[in-house]
Amino acid sequence: MGDIVVLVKPALNPDMVRSKPDGTVDLDAIPLKLDDIDANALFEAQNLKKALGGKVAAILVLTWGPSSKRSKDLRMVAQEALARGADEAHIVADDSIIPGDPLTTASAVIATIKKAGLNPDLILVAEASIDQTTGQIAGRVAGMLGLPFISFARKLEVKDGKIIAERDLEEHVEVVEAPMPAVVSVTQEINEPRPPTLIQIRRAGKKPQNYYTVADLEGVVKPVKEGLEYKILTVSRKQVIIEGDTLEEIAEKLIEALEKEGVLK
Repeated sequence: MGDIVVLVKPALNPDMVRSKPDGTVDLDAIPLKLDDIDANALFEAQNLKKALGGKVAAILVLTWGPSSKRSKDLRMVAQEALARGADEAHIVADDSIIPGDPLTTASAVIATIKKAGLNPDLILVAEASIDQTTGQIAGRVAGMLGLPFISFARKLEVKDGKIIAERDLEEHVEVVEAPMPAVVSVTQEINEPRPPTLIQIRRAGKKPQNYYTVADLEGVVKPVKEGLEYKILTVSRKQVIIEGDTLEEIAEKLIEALEKEGVLK
């Protein structure tokens, strides 16, 4: 009887992007939220727990800092993961690995699994996050642990000690299987997660949340990338009004204006 580990990302909320006067994104002002597809992964973990037994452990690695300003958001994301079915949460928050890159995050996940004494039969990961969408974490974790990796799963089933998955390859669907333990990335189509009930939210407050820094862990790789500058995409309009007595006249003037701008030749 093994555990199910779900990787949960405290992601930047794309609906609350803020900018500075110079047009750059104010990352510190954007709150964090539970990544959208992580909700699907947590819901699927609950379904699979019935077949596998064990517990569901959520692992969170903070990749947006500084950690002193993110502590409230981080607790709220962890609390939501627990309300959505995780039995415990393990959280890595350390400014020395912020901003995180995929290799750093994957190494922190593995180090946390070992530190927490988890014995996962399955590690579930969203196919990509809503803020950076690299889609690398699941594959890196599988590679570093030497485990089978199934990507883009839209249906999962446990049978005879194997995980059987339907993979969404856009143009077609394939069915694959792998021995457990294994790492699986899931798509949003795998299920329709239900919002946590009031009782689940209350129970979440009594579930354990364990916090770690890099000093508590072994094997965490320091990030090699530097923080980039993010800018808001702005579009300036010509604000040209085209008038005419008939639709044909308006159409002719529009074509002339587009030719003048080089849109039409």
